[in-house]
Amino acid sequence: MKKIKVAIVGYGNVGRCALEAIQQEPDMELTGIVRRTQSAGAVQPSELRDVKIVSSIQDLPGTHVAILCGPTRSIKKTASEILAMGINTVDSFAIHPKIPALRSDLDEVAKKHKAVSIIAAGWDPGIDSVIRGWFLAMAPKGITYTNYGPGMSMGHTVAVKAIKGVKNALSITVPAGMGIHRRMVYVELEQGALFEQVEKAIKEDPYFIKDRTYVTQVENIDSLLDTGHGVLMERCGVSGVTHNQSLKFQIRVNNPALTSQVMVSSARATLKQDPGCYTMIEIPVIDYLCGDINTFVKSLV
Repeated sequence: MKKIKVAIVGYGNVGRCALEAIQQEPDMELTGIVRRTQSAGAVQPSELRDVKIVSSIQDLPGTHVAILCGPTRSIKKTASEILAMGINTVDSFAIHPKIPALRSDLDEVAKKHKAVSIIAAGWDPGIDSVIRGWFLAMAPKGITYTNYGPGMSMGHTVAVKAIKGVKNALSITVPAGMGIHRRMVYVELEQGALFEQVEKAIKEDPYFIKDRTYVTQVENIDSLLDTGHGVLMERCGVSGVTHNQSLKFQIRVNNPALTSQVMVSSARATLKQDPGCYTMIEIPVIDYLCGDINTFVKSLV
């Protein structure tokens, strides 16, 4: 079997889980991990002992796909640079309203350099987006409610960590029902930082501005950390002229583990698309799977 050569760009919680997922895929081979320059004397995690670590993907020749595990706000720049090298990219960009613009921008770059980008490839956006599409196909008229949590939102947590004065942070999403959410944000502040200024910056951030947000200062974030999350999607709609069609989809997951697995499966799918940028709803599910199509038709249909 010809191996898909994959690189990981960024090595936080999602990058670590991506490494574990790639090591379980029979058709994939890790070329290495791109990390920011570490301070002198920093201890390398034990799981990276036999992994090539570089500061630029140019030092990982032969890479087919780069899995981008950095912050959402860095995705456009990072993906554009890597696509311009002719290397496919996968990311878990998570600011829903900005996905169409990112798709348009990266589509131009990808086509120009004969590469493929799959964006917003996580569980939401991502897998949940596909389920919402099937809900719409099954009941074209109706309303779908997406209720997240309770659990840690990685995108929101990273957004808070980027705010001046924040040393560490945790953002918990709490569902209030019918698609309405509360954001419980816990912050560990840098010395001299003013809580009132940090709280104001959080509530005005695009990640939080649409939801009721509660910010609490704590001494130590690590004592609160739990990467579990989940979603309950519900649709009540109409199939043809038949009303009261009730549809539900629910998962409880480890957030970074599922996000990374979806990106790893999407890395496989990039090799089956024409050049351009795609969201997950545009790609057949068979393209994400490792194996023979006829086998899946026999076992899944």
